Amino acid sequence: MAAMGDTSEPDNPVRGVHLPLEEATWLYQADQVYPEDLPMTAARALAVGLDTPSLCELAGLPRHADPRDIRDTFKQAVAELGIALPDHRLARRYALRRLAARFTAGEAALAELTSQEWLGIEVETAEEQAFVALLPSCMCCIEYTLGLDEAAWEAQLRMAARALVSHPTVGPDI
Repeated sequence: MAAMGDTSEPDNPVRGVHLPLEEATWLYQADQVYPEDLPMTAARALAVGLDTPSLCELAGLPRHADPRDIRDTFKQAVAELGIALPDHRLARRYALRRLAARFTAGEAALAELTSQEWLGIEVETAEEQAFVALLPSCMCCIEYTLGLDEAAWEAQLRMAARALVSHPTVGPDI
């Protein structure tokens, strides 16, 4: 997978990253990929040898095209390639595991992990639960909500992230 390329929008951890099409499909369903990034994802898929009429059409759409057109063409392209769109709940669980993988690889800053985005996610495994339990809603709440100093929290979070990554349950391989 490509390294993070564009850090201008910390609220979207995959912006600027050229993802493989299957992974982009999962992250799109998890609301982690913006529609305007899908034409470039399609172009990368074409460059590695995937080819369908809708994939070509999607790659030719400009970033500022109507998001509905981009979404519809993307869904058609992945269907033509036989890639199933996962349901939102499974895709969110995959995105959580991907976040843990990025964190263990040093590609995600602590600030990315502190977000209300993960509150209320439906987890199914003990590893997912342990990781989510350590994610406060903001950096200033670490000591208040967890009763830990930042170094202790980070150490616990790294252990939980490694456990989550080592027990994949949904989505494509990371």
